[in-house]
Amino acid sequence: MSEGPIPKPEKLPPLTRPTEQQGKPPIPAPPDRRVGFALVGVGHVALEQVLPGFRQCERAKLTAIVSGHPDKARDVARQYDVPPERVFSYEDYDRLKDVEEVEAVYIALPNDMHCEYTVRAAQAGKHVLCEKPMANSVEEGQRMIDACREADRLLMIAYRCQYEPHHLAMIRLSREQAFGELRVIEANNGQNQGNPNQWRLNLAEAGGGPLPDVGIYCLNAARYLTGEEPIEVTATNLRNPRDPRFQEVVETTTFTLRFPSGVLAVCTCSYAYHETRTLRVLAERGWYELNPAFSYADLRMKVGYAHEESNYVEERRLPQKNHFALEIDHFADCIRNGRKPHTPGEEGLQDLRVIDAICESAGSGRPVSLPRVEG
Repeated sequence: MSEGPIPKPEKLPPLTRPTEQQGKPPIPAPPDRRVGFALVGVGHVALEQVLPGFRQCERAKLTAIVSGHPDKARDVARQYDVPPERVFSYEDYDRLKDVEEVEAVYIALPNDMHCEYTVRAAQAGKHVLCEKPMANSVEEGQRMIDACREADRLLMIAYRCQYEPHHLAMIRLSREQAFGELRVIEANNGQNQGNPNQWRLNLAEAGGGPLPDVGIYCLNAARYLTGEEPIEVTATNLRNPRDPRFQEVVETTTFTLRFPSGVLAVCTCSYAYHETRTLRVLAERGWYELNPAFSYADLRMKVGYAHEESNYVEERRLPQKNHFALEIDHFADCIRNGRKPHTPGEEGLQDLRVIDAICESAGSGRPVSLPRVEG
């Protein structure tokens, strides 16, 4: 590994006047200073999002692939210049311990495999970036945190929205109370799921229906917008018994979160309605929203507010950046500089606790109180 600071980029004179948006060249780390990752699992999210994200990373690089499908893994390795000797099966996973080029793993497996492969990675001396939800239970999530702590390895949960410019702008408006105190947060995340045999519709593999998969975006957004933890949840489930997709998991979940400041978050997630991914904050003197909010790209932000005797609605244009490259580079930077990630295992564990309360409320038909959490 080379020593010394990363060189500064060449600075050229601007082509446009100061009123125009000025581009800023990236400062990528040299190849030998980047953190090497093994991608574990090559399903939809890995092929369509994580792998393209690695191509745009400035602090990380793909150095190995782990998959239960050897032919597919070898094809992917060729496409992304991964040497064939660094393609591993699940049975060979523990051999990563001896591969110096792999410092971290990105776990993109079905939910029921997250705990096992996180624990094994930590025992092999590797840092772990794990897809959400971090696990299928609070107990599994705690086991993941404990394993990484005992091995002195970092654990981060892939809450990509918390690294993305539009969501960061929403957080700033909320925390600064730009339009007065927050009153209500509205969040919807759903899609019309297809093949009834896919793992997301299998209770054992997925750990639940839309709530831990797409509903967790609504839950997590309510928490990071307010900067608070909910103290009460109320929830309702809907299942169509005639639909073959929903023999094991529910179709739709609606839930309301009450926060200590009095803010209410009203959320809906589903596997049975047309793709809808929206996030809106209603405050005293205005509102602001993302639509789409939780998609992988093309997020759009609008703000509505009153000024004197007029009402205004404006669209705020922000940079469109690859969510996965942003979160992977953040984790790589934490590894290089010995910092705790912005979304550590504890962040994922808190979502699991609230999900348990939501499921309890939906099952009992009554509100469920949560202990107050500081920090």
